[in-house]
Amino acid sequence: MNPDLVRLGFTPHFAGHFAAHAAEHSASRLPARVVTEHRGAYRVHDGTNERWAVIAGRLRHEAESPLDMPAVGDWVVLDETPDTEGRAVIQAILQRRTAFVRRAAGLDKKPQVVAANVDRVFLVSSLNRDFSPRRLERYLALARESGAEPVILLSKADLADPGPAIEAASAIARGVPIHASSSQTGEGIEIVRDYLRDNRTGILLGSSGVGKSTLINHLLGETRFATSPIRDDDDTGRHTTVRRELVVLPTGGIVIDTPGMREIGLWEASAGLDEAFDDVAVLAASCRFSDCRHEKEPGCAVQKAITEGALSAERLASYKNLQKEGDRIEMASNPRARSEEMRKNRVQARALRSHLQKKRG
Repeated sequence: MNPDLVRLGFTPHFAGHFAAHAAEHSASRLPARVVTEHRGAYRVHDGTNERWAVIAGRLRHEAESPLDMPAVGDWVVLDETPDTEGRAVIQAILQRRTAFVRRAAGLDKKPQVVAANVDRVFLVSSLNRDFSPRRLERYLALARESGAEPVILLSKADLADPGPAIEAASAIARGVPIHASSSQTGEGIEIVRDYLRDNRTGILLGSSGVGKSTLINHLLGETRFATSPIRDDDDTGRHTTVRRELVVLPTGGIVIDTPGMREIGLWEASAGLDEAFDDVAVLAASCRFSDCRHEKEPGCAVQKAITEGALSAERLASYKNLQKEGDRIEMASNPRARSEEMRKNRVQARALRSHLQKKRG
């Protein structure tokens, strides 16, 4: 394979899919990786050059949802024959290995691919008031669903003792590597580099001001991305990164910078939710009833664990809240699931009416 493409993360997986596509089309097509997106146009890298590209009309017409559109990190098939404005044309998206998908922010409830073909998801939380176990659980559910391996980075370790936060994170992220880092002292920088060896791709996710762009500057060895200090009054940061961008590191590996996310909405993350809350899932499997809601049902292993102090009530509440959120998304996007839920509601309503009539009679 072309070593310049390999440097960008081009693996035999993508080479095989590109070869199958190229065999059916002209020799003018070549693979490239999406670096960033800006107003419907894409900056792509073909291993030699970066250029602007747009989506072919056929690809846009056949897209059934935003999931079918290119995202940062995607490998795409370019037609080098330029359009009228001199841009290459994206004819296809090569099959993704992984995809970090969330519900789009604001009123738009459609899915959004934050990044594709990521090997490591670095969940960055600073050791100040930004640290939130509940938000971390949400990130973990989405990271697990993506297919990539999560790593927790507790930044600004020069400002606070990371011990308590590491203990809190360990309690909700069993088996997930947790590292303290500091862009001031350099702690943790080499650890991140090690995770990205062999041309692996990582993405940094976290709130504004946790130090994502500063960390990338350290990995690059230069100040390429603007940074701003956090506000003294509430420990929150100012937005400096305005769009997702893929960066090739001089020491090897690729990293994707992202803006701070105000909303981390789930999107079809049931499998990821069970992985992120594997302690709850294991307990639930021992409940007497398969449809146990883990409230007051007899034989509930989850409630027993809470009573015995083996599981916190807050952990269960977080799991149930995220589960309900996922169910709402499924019903909104799946007509069959919505119809089944309505049928269950009608059956329950009839049973309730029958019960009340018997009591009155």
